[in-house]
Amino acid sequence: MHIVNPHEDKKDPQSIHLNTVAMKDLLLIFTRNPKLGKVKTRLAATVGDQAALNIYEFLLRHTFEITKELNVAREVHYSESIAENDIWDNSRFTKKVQVGADLGKRMHHAFQSGFESGFERVMIIGSDMYDLSQEDLEKAFDLLREYDYVLGPAVDGGYYLFGMRVFSPEVFQHKAWGSETVLSDTLKDLEGKSVKLLEPRNDIDVFEDIKDNPAFKPFLK
Repeated sequence: MHIVNPHEDKKDPQSIHLNTVAMKDLLLIFTRNPKLGKVKTRLAATVGDQAALNIYEFLLRHTFEITKELNVAREVHYSESIAENDIWDNSRFTKKVQVGADLGKRMHHAFQSGFESGFERVMIIGSDMYDLSQEDLEKAFDLLREYDYVLGPAVDGGYYLFGMRVFSPEVFQHKAWGSETVLSDTLKDLEGKSVKLLEPRNDIDVFEDIKDNPAFKPFLK
């Protein structure tokens, strides 16, 4: 005999709504495995390898904090290998390894896999954006319901966020990744399409990006 718990069939309507939304939205988080001498190398040229690693781990924790409560599916894509016991807990984040010879191919593979898995809106961010909040990401997903493409321009000429609901592989091809032409070349690919640009933000690459920000002073002693 099966004894029915009188509470087990009473599902919270809000919870049902959240789960439904989460099955349609996917956030890709591209991250590097935090290893001494392997992360933030341009920053390390000024502050040293250990300080650069400490800063990157600080940025990882910030990225975790602004994504852990988002009402979307979340995937962490590691640069080298999956770390089992790190801040990206398995109950909140799916863990994968980036696939491809360059950044364009890796992003192309991640987006394509997301759409093939049935997601309707797929967005990518890196893990070096201190100037980004949970509210920013929520706003970007909301805009992706109105526009086919949402881009967050980075001050250095790249982008810190890219979301799409129409898969366009050409945006990941023929780009000088890491250069100041990435955003402009991407926008040329999307000319005439439904595109929304967010506010420009600064990612953390070199010493000038952090020298006047009090959040990073503990790492510069």
